[in-house]
Amino acid sequence: MTAAGLVVDSVIHLYLASGYQEAAPGGFGEGNLFRTQAVAALIVAVLVLARGSRATYLASAVVAAAALAAVLLYRYLDLPPLGPLPSMYEPIWFPTKTATAVAEAVAVASSLVGLYWPRPQPTP
Repeated sequence: MTAAGLVVDSVIHLYLASGYQEAAPGGFGEGNLFRTQAVAALIVAVLVLARGSRATYLASAVVAAAALAAVLLYRYLDLPPLGPLPSMYEPIWFPTKTATAVAEAVAVASSLVGLYWPRPQPTP
């Protein structure tokens, strides 16, 4: 579930990135932030599938929680640009935005389960 949530999040961010980049064609822009987040989510999804260790579940929790926090923060607060980060206020919900928020929430929750799930102890 963790990897699936991260992959859905990654695909949606890559799908939306070019449209959001149009607001800052010469700068770093929101589109490039979307691309960066998508790549991070995809890398962590692969690591979760390949290793399934506590470290990979911790990384997935951080990546998914950061993305979820950003979508919620910029949905409800109109923050000014912060350094290289553009103002990303968007006070609406639409289907792909909702889907990515749900996928991020699923990834956070399942990452926490994976992080704290008891691991079998090796026998001597």
